Amino acid sequence: MEITYICTGYFLTVSKRILLVFLRPFLDFYFDSEVLNMKKNITLLMAALIMAAMFSACGNTPDSGNSNVPESENSDGSDKISIITTIFPEYDWVREILGDQSNHAELTMLLDNSVDLHSYQPTADDLIKIANCDMFLYVGGESDEWVEDALGQAENKNRAVINLLDVLGDSVKTEEAVERMQTEEHGHSHEEEKDEHVWLSLKNAQIICREIAAKLSEIDEANKESYTANAEAYLEKLSDLDDAYNAAVLAADKKTLLFGDRFPFRYLADDYGLDYFAAFTGCSAETEASFETILFLANKVDELKLTSVLTIEGAEHKIAETVVSNTSEQNQKVLTMDSLQSTDSGDANNGTTYLSVMEQNLEVLKEALN
Repeated sequence: MEITYICTGYFLTVSKRILLVFLRPFLDFYFDSEVLNMKKNITLLMAALIMAAMFSACGNTPDSGNSNVPESENSDGSDKISIITTIFPEYDWVREILGDQSNHAELTMLLDNSVDLHSYQPTADDLIKIANCDMFLYVGGESDEWVEDALGQAENKNRAVINLLDVLGDSVKTEEAVERMQTEEHGHSHEEEKDEHVWLSLKNAQIICREIAAKLSEIDEANKESYTANAEAYLEKLSDLDDAYNAAVLAADKKTLLFGDRFPFRYLADDYGLDYFAAFTGCSAETEASFETILFLANKVDELKLTSVLTIEGAEHKIAETVVSNTSEQNQKVLTMDSLQSTDSGDANNGTTYLSVMEQNLEVLKEALN
């Protein structure tokens, strides 16, 4: 991948490898420093990228006589469109809509290797990718505050940008603390914080996929028909699964979910009219529930005669297990619903898709409500 910068009135090309050599001292400081806050770090890093590029470009003559390298040109010299997503659901939606045109695109997921959205910090390489991509998708909540500076400093001002929260507009919900839910602060203000977990609504997914198809068609008009057809086929699958969720909830004995964990499923619960109780809000960093919270949840299990306590993906489910051990029967199952926050490219390569995870969640939901 190459980056084009303006230097003394001329466009000069700086290779990514040379740029990173110049940035090495700064990057060592950037990733080791805990003095500056995240937003300042992003601004300084982007400024350093540009300064290093200008310095390197002004001191070197490009090998080629043509310095106007297309922004979509990739490291292999092809003219593939470059698409960057932050999380797996975005990545998989784009993959589905690209369909048989995937060979015309270079698709990258930034939050790979099970990195959590709420704690992610972009690397220098991530920022370079964003600076030169043709299309960038991100959630847009408080966890993505770094994006504004990254986009503002980037060279390619004509890229297509999809902010999921902006696409959904007024349907975006704020974080909700239900009865006896622990809401200790963890760096955010819960009063007005938007609930970022919009991808867990199949209805939201359909709206976002339409936007993805429209943007892809704008930046690659030659394949517009293919993107439109792929999107329509995928939207039908999303709609069918949405109908299956509706049918399952209508046929269920119970209408309440109880999570001995964080609760990122508010959009899903609201879509189908489900009530819920949980230890923490969806973006909470808390890992230890108070005795009062445990006892409240255990009593709710008894009161509602629930047969299971739910958790989200993860290696440990101690809170849910402790809730069960404090119920009168102590025989409830601990079931797991996947919030797609730990799904990475390895999972994708092994066949995991957004639909496959949501289908599995439906099976868990059926068991929890019956």
